[in-house]
Amino acid sequence: MERAILVRHGESEYSVSELVNGDPSVDVGLTEEGRQQARLLGRRLESEPIDLCAVTEFGRTRETADLALAGREVRRVVVADLNDPFYGEFEGKRLAEYRRWAGTHGPGDIPPGKGEARVAIAARYARGFRFLLDRPEETILVVCHSLPVAFALAAADGRRPSAKMPLVTPAEPHILDEGRLRQAAEHIEDWLLDPVYP
Repeated sequence: MERAILVRHGESEYSVSELVNGDPSVDVGLTEEGRQQARLLGRRLESEPIDLCAVTEFGRTRETADLALAGREVRRVVVADLNDPFYGEFEGKRLAEYRRWAGTHGPGDIPPGKGEARVAIAARYARGFRFLLDRPEETILVVCHSLPVAFALAAADGRRPSAKMPLVTPAEPHILDEGRLRQAAEHIEDWLLDPVYP
């Protein structure tokens, strides 16, 4: 891989209501606004030579990719390591509730209902980035979720994960070259050796 174009999916039926969905078996599609965002993304990427498109197990990432790449023959690969977190008892509830819990618990704590600890989330994001780095394709469009994009951007800039990562704008492309994505993976892996929030 030489370049990754990281994109959060378009606005979804849950995100517009500020609800969380970390279970891929729950069908959460894009809103009409989200579909428009995906089409606009496609126009912005018209001149980009995309060799591979990575999506997650969630339908909203595939729907975004389908609309953005309409009319283009681009092979797909599913990277489950870049899935949204499994939220346990917070599944389907308001994001603010989960963020309140996250703000008062450490990165190793497991959300009630056998959710996913933040250290586990960070570890699989690093694995997902390593998977992309090992691909032979030069330019990869990665349609995933707000959290893995936020992790990548922060870590590429040398910042450690925080309890409440910033939300990423839907369908907005963020280009990281091979060096910066590798740096992101390394920073996350370093943080996992001593997972303390700043």
